[in-house]
Amino acid sequence: MKIAIIPARGGSKRIPRKNIKDFHGKPIIAYSIEAALISGCFDEVCVSTDDNEIAEVALRYGATIPFIRPADLADDYASTQDVMSHALNWYKQNNRVITHVCCIYATAPFITPEALQNGLEALNSADLDYAFSATSYSFPIQRAIKVTAQGTVEMFQPEHLSTRSQDLEEAYHDAGQFYWGTAPAFINRKPFFSSRAKAILLPRKYVQDIDTHEDWELAEVLFKALK
Repeated sequence: MKIAIIPARGGSKRIPRKNIKDFHGKPIIAYSIEAALISGCFDEVCVSTDDNEIAEVALRYGATIPFIRPADLADDYASTQDVMSHALNWYKQNNRVITHVCCIYATAPFITPEALQNGLEALNSADLDYAFSATSYSFPIQRAIKVTAQGTVEMFQPEHLSTRSQDLEEAYHDAGQFYWGTAPAFINRKPFFSSRAKAILLPRKYVQDIDTHEDWELAEVLFKALK
């Protein structure tokens, strides 16, 4: 089986009830569920949650809730790898053989079925552990600055003070949408960022982290502009 697992705990702090908060007319988790279903990549789209209301919303949009996540995996210290390992071990204990799995974040309204399809294709085309969404930095990271304790600034890489931007190597970062992987890679907690992973590059306009209220507002404005 190929499955999607969408982690969605109920106790988000910075944006209360974030995973089911209304985003342009529907709960934000609905975008992740719908993209996964439309992609045709999955035998099952599972939401891993500790929260009954989130479970009800997920079911309404077509996901499955095969289990309720334990409370000790729904606090501020539980990692994505912890949640994925728990889910995959549940499937194994219930005699469900999983070969490929995709972790999809619940707050990813810009995710597309095509990106998920591209991730699966990349994972199948080479000997990889993971294929995940990424995008480029809008500014050369080699010319980043830091603020000192005295309030002055220093460059992280002063050797590039006078280097032209076009001469610097382009850098990328995790887009925070999805992580395709083999089941053994997730179960064995192999690192996402290594020579055994491939980045599925997305245009920057389709990438927005949603961790704070300001992030949420920016995402709403960007979503409206794109639509």
